[in-house]
Amino acid sequence: MGKLDGRVVIVTGAARGQGEQEARLFAAEGARVVVADVLDEQGETLAKELGALYVHLDVGEEGDWRSAVTAAKDAYGHVDGLVNNAGILRFNALVDTPLDEFMQVVRVNQVGCFLGVRTVAPELEDGGTIVNTASYTGVTGMAAVGAYAATKHAVLGLTRVAALELAPRRIRVNAVCPGAIDTAMSNPALLDPSADREETSRALDELYRKLVPLGRIGRPEEVARLALFLTSGDSSYITGQPFVIDGGWLAGVSIV
Repeated sequence: MGKLDGRVVIVTGAARGQGEQEARLFAAEGARVVVADVLDEQGETLAKELGALYVHLDVGEEGDWRSAVTAAKDAYGHVDGLVNNAGILRFNALVDTPLDEFMQVVRVNQVGCFLGVRTVAPELEDGGTIVNTASYTGVTGMAAVGAYAATKHAVLGLTRVAALELAPRRIRVNAVCPGAIDTAMSNPALLDPSADREETSRALDELYRKLVPLGRIGRPEEVARLALFLTSGDSSYITGQPFVIDGGWLAGVSIV
């Protein structure tokens, strides 16, 4: 038996990267996955491969959220879980960040998470789960990612409030806080079909060798396994918590 047998889980930003690996792992563990994204071609291809349902979902649009939940219930009858994975990153010094850019990041990362919780939670079966994707930068600071860090701090606040409010229904709400992960967000070369993915990943490992105690960049499959833990019964007494997955980066600076 799989750890998610019979459960219906919506995964946002599921067409590639962490979301794709979460969708793949959840399906392998018996879940009926709703692959949600704005990348329709990639999302539909993945859903077809997994025997899953694809829905177009711009996480900043209330109507898209309502349509996604309706589609999930029409297809599977109920919803048991949500992984708020969709997110974007923009690099800029805080004082040089245009308001439009800041609000673009807020709309996807923060508003998208809020709308997901607000729309899906009332439809969840009692005992359901929500996993929000925050970040290493949601528990510390990092130069040049002010908008991103601000939204990820906000995601942790939303996670804790939702955990308290939904606890009477035994709905657990937790957050994953990845450090640098080998996805298109940290490795734009992955968006180039002609790029050697293994070579670019090795280059990133070398870059992070001195920054991260475990000596490499993280893999999306590793984040997916953490999301599985928080969605499955293995974490039955855990709610309202941030889970940092960063290879030890947050632990501190080594001088040797």
